[in-house]
Amino acid sequence: MDLTAFEALSFDCYGTLIDWEAGIAAVLAPWAREQGLGLTDEELLLAYADKEAAVERETPTALYPEVLANAFRRTGDGLGCLVSDVWAQRLGDSVPDWPAFPDSADALERLARHYRLIILSNVHRDGFAGSNRRLRGDFAAVITAEDVGAYKPAENHFRALDAVLAELGIERAELLHVAQSLFHDHVPAQREALPSVWINRRHDQPGWGATPEPSGEWTYDLELHSMEELADAVDRAFADARGDS
Repeated sequence: MDLTAFEALSFDCYGTLIDWEAGIAAVLAPWAREQGLGLTDEELLLAYADKEAAVERETPTALYPEVLANAFRRTGDGLGCLVSDVWAQRLGDSVPDWPAFPDSADALERLARHYRLIILSNVHRDGFAGSNRRLRGDFAAVITAEDVGAYKPAENHFRALDAVLAELGIERAELLHVAQSLFHDHVPAQREALPSVWINRRHDQPGWGATPEPSGEWTYDLELHSMEELADAVDRAFADARGDS
């Protein structure tokens, strides 16, 4: 892949730039202890994953805090334990508290020297605004589920992306999509014929974590394990293109 051939990068945020699994587990784990469930964080995330995706399919216009709360309630039902409204709201309100991966802010600053950056995220505007206080990203556009009335892997984000690219004067062939989730991003990237980079944050962990197993066809053009690796690869590519020694 010639990384110098692109003018813009679109990013999934949660799982790629923000550690959403740590954020979700920070609420699920103390609830599970209160319920006397001897489950690991990984087991809780696995129990949760399909519930969030189902709520997003069934209520595509619901704001993300409501999705989180209802997914938590369904997770509790699946584990045979009640999730109170207090606990459900605690997860729903937690998005701004979710930590950024340690390499995300620096990588975004370096990538912004070479590309226009676009967010393509399954959250609400206020949630992303809270997260961007950690990321400090300079984004040409931010597209959220609240903006498009649906959740990836539905097509709504990508139709909005087409409009944003036209406004920015960027051809579709000049866009590279960057994401961790095969289910939410690389399946639709293949459907949309978008080149993509898989940031495989879970490369040293078994299973899918908080992300459902992909049910459709997917592919990617480059696999890396971190945003730092992507920024390093991009810096090298542009240095080589300039003939820097």
